[in-house]
This record gives sequence, structure tokens and C-alpha cells, in this order.
Amino acid sequence: MDLKDKVKKLPSSPGVYLMKDSLGNVIYVGKSKNLKNRVRSYFQNLKSHSSKIMRLIKNIEDFDYILTDTEFEAFILECKLIKKIKPMYNKQMKNPKSYSYIKISINERYPGIEVSDELVENDGTVYFGPYKSRNTVEKGLQGIKECCKILCSSNSPKISSCLNYSLGLCIGICLDSTPKEQYLTILNKIIKLLNGTDKSILEKMKYKMSIFSEKLDFKNAAKYRDYISSVNYLLHNDKVIKFTEKNRNIALLEYLNDNKAKFFLIKGNKLLFNKKYIIKDFGFENLKSIFRANILFYFNNKNAGNSIKIGKEEIDESQIVYTYLKNKSNNCKYVIILKKWINASDSQNIDNELDKLF
Repeated sequence: MDLKDKVKKLPSSPGVYLMKDSLGNVIYVGKSKNLKNRVRSYFQNLKSHSSKIMRLIKNIEDFDYILTDTEFEAFILECKLIKKIKPMYNKQMKNPKSYSYIKISINERYPGIEVSDELVENDGTVYFGPYKSRNTVEKGLQGIKECCKILCSSNSPKISSCLNYSLGLCIGICLDSTPKEQYLTILNKIIKLLNGTDKSILEKMKYKMSIFSEKLDFKNAAKYRDYISSVNYLLHNDKVIKFTEKNRNIALLEYLNDNKAKFFLIKGNKLLFNKKYIIKDFGFENLKSIFRANILFYFNNKNAGNSIKIGKEEIDESQIVYTYLKNKSNNCKYVIILKKWINASDSQNIDNELDKLF
């Protein structure tokens, strides 16, 4: 069957598509809220496609697809398939080694701040991350260092200053005479920034950008605009990790139409349970009882684990869950079920939260 004819028969519903080459190998995995429109877009307006997409299209000989009830399930399934199959045209999520951390060596006289590929447990070092985009992390870190004037171009303290000192980008870390307390104060602010508890450095970067704009120095204004964007990426990533590592027990209800909904139970970034219900067949009170029973069973399940630590293998699912829950355009509602309610089989408080889903 011709690919375009096959596309015409695709349903306009959520799902995952798997592009294949002439040998039947899966070379790309994608997801969409509307499979027909998404897959069809590959074979239309070819001149508007990027060179990467054009290389992919030239190698597509066939495709398969898997339907899902919701876009959320399509996101999760896409992520799992990319990690399992590792298609050649999927680069963003297929290789955990491409992820990075910000590493602060606090035991040094002038603690270094650098990008690291690995996190080493109990090495006396503070880590932030993991982050999916190394380039964005490097740009954000450079912007922070430049704004705080700790962009030292010397590898170790010496008698003469580094080049960046003469450019006003280094407070003199390269010189033994630089007060350690001054540097540690700056470092503490950076740590608070990356923790999301003090955004004064970010505000300073915004101020610098506005000054450059007023002076019509558009080159430096654009540079600081990019720095700010990169730092915001770091802060968003921190929110995702904190949200997930709180070991949250999440009950999610997504309405498929006026009379049909799908119920999900998520622990941190792991989908534990999902089932579709026809509302009129049960009624809200009966559904609430069913949901409560599933909550008490799945969130009490020892196999579900009691602690969550986000590393390179977990960050993708965490991003998906967080982004989907926070997207106000999705036709879904969610509540957090406290652990103490589950341990005490506290039906009243659980029901009070479940009422918010209807």
C-alpha cells in the first residue's frame, strides 16, 4: 500500500507512530494528539521541512502506529519506546549519557562550578540536575558566571590576573589577594538561584539586558536574552525534579468526552494504574468509591516504592508528567493524595480530594 493511502486511513486520535526503513527497522518514534494530521504532515509541504526531517522522510518505507486514549499516554509510550528501541533519528531522549549536571566542588578554596556528565554519590560535591540539554546548561552557567563576574579564564590562582579580569568579567579569583568571603557569598547566591529560592541574579541579568537595549547595544542585549532563557530552563528543571521527588501520589482524571473519562494513578513519574470509565454507568459516588479503592491498593503497594530519586533515566517521564499536569489546556484534573491518608486508610480526606475531580 502506498504510504499516502495508508496515512488517509489513520484515525484522528492520540497515539504513537513508528517510522520504518526498507529493512523494517524502526528509525523514528513520534507521538501526536491527532495521528492522521501529524503523520500526514511529513508528506506535505516538503520544502518547509528541516534537513533532518528530509533525511528521515527519504528513509521512510513504512510505518506502524499504536492508539492511545489520551495524549498523556502517547507521551509516556513514546518515551518508553525511544529508550527501548533507540531509533537513529530520535536523539533527544535515547541516550542518558547525553544528559548533564551542574557540579559545585564546595571543598575547594574557590569552589569550582562546572558541567559534569556524571553524578558521583557522597563525593562532597553539590549537584544540580540532570538536565536534558547540555548546550543550554553551558550557556546558562556562562551567563551566571559573567553576570556575577566570576568568569575566570585561569585554571588556578597565580600572581598575574587572567584576561577576563581586565575585561571586568572576573573579580580576581585568579589572584590570591581576592577575598574568599566575597567569592563564597556569590557562590551561595548561585546555589540559591539553582534551588529556586533566590532569583536576584536572574533579576540582575534582566536589568543588564534592559540597559544594553536602552543603549542600542543589541548584540549584548540578545546575548543576555539567551542567558536568561537558559537560566529559566535550569529553574524549570529544578521545579520538575522537586515536584517528582516529593513522592507525590497523584490521582488524575481526564475526560475523553461528556460521558467518558480515564482515571490514572501516578507515583512521582511512574504510571501505576489507568482505566477508562463510562460515567453514566456508574455515577459519581460509585466512581469515587472505585477510585478510592484503587488509591488505597496501588499507593500502598510495596512494589511501588517509597522513595523517588530523579536521575538520567527518570527525568524524561518526570518532565512529561509535570508538563501535562500543569498544562491548563488539557481536559483533565488532578489531586495529590497525602501519604498519611493512605497509611491510615483515611476515606474522608481521600474522598474530599476526589470530589475535586468531578
